[in-house]
Amino acid sequence: MKMEGKIAVVTGGGNGIGQAACLAFAREGAKVMVVDIDAAAAEKTATVIREMGGEAQSFKADVSQSNDVQAYVEHTISTFGRIDTFFNNAGIEGIITPLAEYSEDLWDRVMGVNLKGSFLGLRYVLPVMIVQKKGTIVNTASVAGTVGSPGMAAYSASKHAILGLTRTAAGEVGKQGVRVNAICPGPINTRMIHSLEKMINPDDPAAVAKFNTGRNPMGRYGEPEEIARVVVFLASDESDYVNGVAWLIDGGRTAI
Repeated sequence: MKMEGKIAVVTGGGNGIGQAACLAFAREGAKVMVVDIDAAAAEKTATVIREMGGEAQSFKADVSQSNDVQAYVEHTISTFGRIDTFFNNAGIEGIITPLAEYSEDLWDRVMGVNLKGSFLGLRYVLPVMIVQKKGTIVNTASVAGTVGSPGMAAYSASKHAILGLTRTAAGEVGKQGVRVNAICPGPINTRMIHSLEKMINPDDPAAVAKFNTGRNPMGRYGEPEEIARVVVFLASDESDYVNGVAWLIDGGRTAI
């Protein structure tokens, strides 16, 4: 078991990739703190873990709010005593609209959750790991953080910035026993991609899915569990010389 006895904190753990990662950590022996702004979704994930025979708690938090981030970090320490791995994952997609028409309020919201939320997670988890002299962090970026994404300016900009945060943090704390990496998933079979399909073509979202999967060398969307397995690898000692990378998980879409 790759994570036996470890303590894992996952933001956005109530659904999608975050939920899949929580379950994967638990299967590998970790105790999990499931963090999500949707308290019911977070508790549902924690309940599934407990039904599997694992140990988990849920915690409601808005990752864009400093007090909430400090609270989930402090709650994890008071409950489990330490944080061994942190999946800094919570994010939102915003809307699809030209940059020239993008709402300032929505820009601030997307940046607040995706970028500020990731920064705050690093800001309050890193000191814990520095004191421990050991820890792993995986940030969720996106293929949209490696290429332009017309119509999704805020999302793409936030994910590009997360890669900068990842590389900066990795350079700062590597000698202190802490590794920081990022994942860059392509389109994954979650609520987010299906929401985007409906924004692009409300009358025929299936046509958008067909177009997206047709451009992929593997001919399909990825599944959350496929992303979760990479997250567990990066969080585990099996990747103990991997630091500061942006790991593409897109079925080869950006290779062609």
